[in-house]
Amino acid sequence: MKQLTILLALAVLAAAQKPQVFTGVITCTMCKNDHKAMGISPDDKCVRECIKHGAKYALFDGKNLYRLSDQQTPEKYAAQKVRVTGMLYEKTGIIKVEKIEPLESAPAKPSGPGTGHRH
Repeated sequence: MKQLTILLALAVLAAAQKPQVFTGVITCTMCKNDHKAMGISPDDKCVRECIKHGAKYALFDGKNLYRLSDQQTPEKYAAQKVRVTGMLYEKTGIIKVEKIEPLESAPAKPSGPGTGHRH
């Protein structure tokens, strides 16, 4: 009975956790944010080559390197700035990925009648 109570409490705690949003660059666990040592450029090609040789896709936020649970989706975003939604397992440093989206550039300026320069 005591074990069942503990399991239920853990399940409630896990369900209470909400996904977080992380932003950074898709990279690999081998290079982190410095691809010069490998001598392969551009950076996206280096990331893909490192993955072929056993490295894992990761997100570097400028300070921390997080391994990603999803090792397929990041390929199309190699060396790009992205927004990752998921849950971080702090003990392992792995983000359980729900989705990965490219970071959008600055919003476009409005155009059309009434939005431009007037004389």
